[in-house]
Amino acid sequence: MKKLGNEIIWCVIGTFLCGFGTGGFLIPNKLSSGGFSGIATIFYYFFGWKIGLTIVLLNIPLFIIALIKIGKKFLLKTFIGTISLSIFVEIFSKIQFIKNDRFLACIYGGVLIGIGTGITFRANTSTGGSDLIVQILRAFRVKMTSSRLLTLIDIIVVATSVLFFKELEIGLYSAIAIFLDGIMIDIVFEGINFSKLVFIISDKKDDILKCLHEDINCGVTQIYGKGSYSDMDKTILMSVVNRRDVFPIKEKIRKIDSGAFIIVTNAREVYGLGFKI
Repeated sequence: MKKLGNEIIWCVIGTFLCGFGTGGFLIPNKLSSGGFSGIATIFYYFFGWKIGLTIVLLNIPLFIIALIKIGKKFLLKTFIGTISLSIFVEIFSKIQFIKNDRFLACIYGGVLIGIGTGITFRANTSTGGSDLIVQILRAFRVKMTSSRLLTLIDIIVVATSVLFFKELEIGLYSAIAIFLDGIMIDIVFEGINFSKLVFIISDKKDDILKCLHEDINCGVTQIYGKGSYSDMDKTILMSVVNRRDVFPIKEKIRKIDSGAFIIVTNAREVYGLGFKI
C-alpha cells in the first residue's frame, strides 16, 4: 500500500506539470502535444467544450476496455492520473501564461509536459489518452513498437489540428513541442550525466591497458573475439567512462597505436562501482 501511495503522489505531481504545460502554454496558442489533449483543444476552440471534461469523456471507452484487458491496479492509477490532469489543464487554461508567442509556448509547454510525463511513467502509471491506447494495443498484441504507436497517434492529432485551424504554423510549432516532450522524458528516466562506452581493438593492447589503468584510472573488460577477414584472434577492450575522458583516451591511444580501431557510443544507464548504485 505504501508503494501504491507513493506512486499516486508522484502521478499527481507529474500531471500537475503536464497540466501546467498543456493548459498554461499550448492551449492558449492552439498548439498540441498530441494525444487526447490535442483533440480536446480542437473541441474547445470549435465547439466551446471544456477541455478537462472532454479529456475525461474521451477516456471513458478506454477505461472500460482497460478494465477487461489490463487490470484494476493499473487502471486505478491511470484513472487518478486522467482526472488530475483534466483538473490541472482546466485550471491553467484559464490563467494563460504565454499567449500570442507560439515559439516560447511550444518550448516551455513541451519541456513541462515531458518532465511531467516522465514522472508519471516512473510512477508506473499514465495520464490516459494515447498512453492508455498503447497499453491496450499491447494487451491485444498488436505488432508495433510503443514509440511508433505514440508517434503515429501524435502525427494524426497534429495533422487534424492543422486541418481544423488551417494553419501550417500550428503543426510546425506542435512538432517542436512533441520533440522536446520526448527529450525531457528521456532525461527524467536517464539523467543528463550519461556515460560513454568505448571499444578498442589494437595489437598493442597491453600498452593501451596500462595507459587506461594508470593515466585515465578507468576499469577495462577484455572480450575475446576473432576477425572474420583475417581469421586471427583479437582482444577487444571495453570500458565505460565519463564524457570528459573520451578525448584524452582517443589522444593517448593514437600515440600508442595510430592504427587502433576505436568505437565510442552512448551508455544511457550504467549501474555499479563508480556509477549509479
